[in-house]
Amino acid sequence: MLYRERLWVPLWWWPVAFAVTALLAAEIHMGAPGLRAWLPYVLLLPIPVWVLLWLSRHRVEVTREGSAAPELRSDRAHLPATFVARAADVPASAKSAALGRQLDPAAYVQHRAWIGSMVLLVLDDPDDPTPYWLVSTRRPDKVIAALGL
Repeated sequence: MLYRERLWVPLWWWPVAFAVTALLAAEIHMGAPGLRAWLPYVLLLPIPVWVLLWLSRHRVEVTREGSAAPELRSDRAHLPATFVARAADVPASAKSAALGRQLDPAAYVQHRAWIGSMVLLVLDDPDDPTPYWLVSTRRPDKVIAALGL
């Protein structure tokens, strides 16, 4: 493992999600006695935990097996570094342009809105119709360095 990053949601999302869920549970409760008093809290409070963990499931990894070239893994997709012609850091200020009118429809994009920067990997593979990859990462310079580019 040369590099590994999990794309966690921001920490401030957790208290906001719990506050919204607790407010919804309180609306359902509304002073009812007995089972209806605590059941909405028990049933609804695990939901934001599941949703936020599900949103944070994405990983960006650079691995090397033996003497082979490094390989970028972005969820289930993987890209050997031998097929990357050049790489560039896409800062948060240029992300909207890269994902807007300049985006090639054939590009592979793994975008997470809560991650500011991205890495751009231009491919040099005649058998692959994908011109480049755009992958969200908090440390694009480390991804590029781990790929040896």
